[in-house]
Amino acid sequence: MVSLRQLRKLNILLAVDGSEHSLAATQFLYDLPLPNGSTITLLAVLIPRDASGHAALESALDQSKEMIETKGLQVSAELLTGYPSEELTQYADQHPPDLMVLGAKGLRATLGIMLGGVVQQVVEYATWPVLVVRAPYSGIQRVLLITDGSRSSQRALEYLAGFSLPPKVEIRLLHVLPPIPSPAFIARTWPVGSETISPLPSYETEKILSRQAEEEERGGQSLLDQTVKMLQGYGVEATSVLLRGDAATEIIEYVKDHQIDLIVAGARGLSPMKRLLLGSLTRKLIHYAGCSVLVVKGGDHGANR
Repeated sequence: MVSLRQLRKLNILLAVDGSEHSLAATQFLYDLPLPNGSTITLLAVLIPRDASGHAALESALDQSKEMIETKGLQVSAELLTGYPSEELTQYADQHPPDLMVLGAKGLRATLGIMLGGVVQQVVEYATWPVLVVRAPYSGIQRVLLITDGSRSSQRALEYLAGFSLPPKVEIRLLHVLPPIPSPAFIARTWPVGSETISPLPSYETEKILSRQAEEEERGGQSLLDQTVKMLQGYGVEATSVLLRGDAATEIIEYVKDHQIDLIVAGARGLSPMKRLLLGSLTRKLIHYAGCSVLVVKGGDHGANR
C-alpha cells in the first residue's frame, strides 16, 4: 500500500451507539494505520424522551475513545440530542469530515441484509465519503474497487490511493460488462411505422453478437489495465477482474465467493435538493453485499486533497 509519508492526516467522524456493528466500526478504525495528526470525533445521539439510554451511550463513547486513544490519536467525543440521522448529517455539514464511519445495524431478511434506517438515511444524503462497517469484523485482507470509467469511480480510485489501509492488503479492481442480448431477442421482427423490419438470419445475428462481445471485452480489459497503471502511479499494486452480467448480482456473488472484506465504490447522481444520492448499483451493494462498503462521494474530500 501507499507509505504513510504519502498520506495526509484525516478528519474522521465515527458514529457510536454501543451496538455490535458500532463496535466493529471502532475496531475497523483502530486497525487503520492512520497518519499522525489525524483526528477522530466520536458522535452518539440520544433520542428525545429516551433518558434511559444516556448512560449506555456515555459508556459506548468511553469504550470507543479508550480503544482509539491507545494508538496515540487525537480523539474527542460528543453526545448529541435529537434524531440520529438528522443530528449526524447536520454535524457533518457543520464540521465537514474526510470520512464518516458508521456501523451497519443489520436486519437479516430473506432477500439479504438490510441497513438500519439511520445508516440508510445518512449514506443517502451525505456529501462526504461514508464507510459502513458490518459485524462480525475480522480484519481487512481483501479490498474490491469497483470501476466503470465514470468520474465517480475515478474519485473512488483517487480516494483509495490515499486511504490508510493496513499493510499487505490485497486490492482487486472489478469491472462488469453488460449481459449479452439473446439471439432470439435480436432476431425479433420490429415494426417501424407502417413497415416491418425483417429479422437477420440467425448466423448473422450470432456473428454480430460475437463481435460485440469481443469489442466489449477488449474495452473492459483496457479500462482495467489503465486503472491498474493509475494505481501503480500512486504506489498501489492491484490485480484486475473482468466479469459479465448484471452488475449488482455479479459483484455480490464475487464478494461472497472470494471473501472480500471491503468494497470501495463511487456514488453519483444529484438530487433536487442538491444532495449526492446513491446510484442504484451502489445502493444494492450497501444493502446486499454482506461486507463493509466505502462509498466515495463529492470531489474534494479524502487523503489526496
